[in-house]
Amino acid sequence: MQASGYRIIPVNPRIEEALGEKAYASLLEIPAALREKIDLVNVFRRPECVDEIVEQTIGLKIPAIWLQEDVINERAASRARQAGIFVVMDLCILKEHRARFG
Repeated sequence: MQASGYRIIPVNPRIEEALGEKAYASLLEIPAALREKIDLVNVFRRPECVDEIVEQTIGLKIPAIWLQEDVINERAASRARQAGIFVVMDLCILKEHRARFG
């Protein structure tokens, strides 16, 4: 996705850096200047971890959340939709990007 021009801000409490970018322990730890530019939260976590991520996404008013393949949490997805967030669930963002843009 970086090769297609997307900036990826890694969020993972177990790492300090990924893909040449500083990693943050949670969405809430991303500096405000960067958070304001986030269009999408892309989730590669176990389904039981998604509730907290959705709550942070709602609180930060991020417009979209994408749950990768096998990341299925209907309750969290419903909560996000009720908050006006666009939700994609159980799909790979890279595969979908390639299918549409080559």
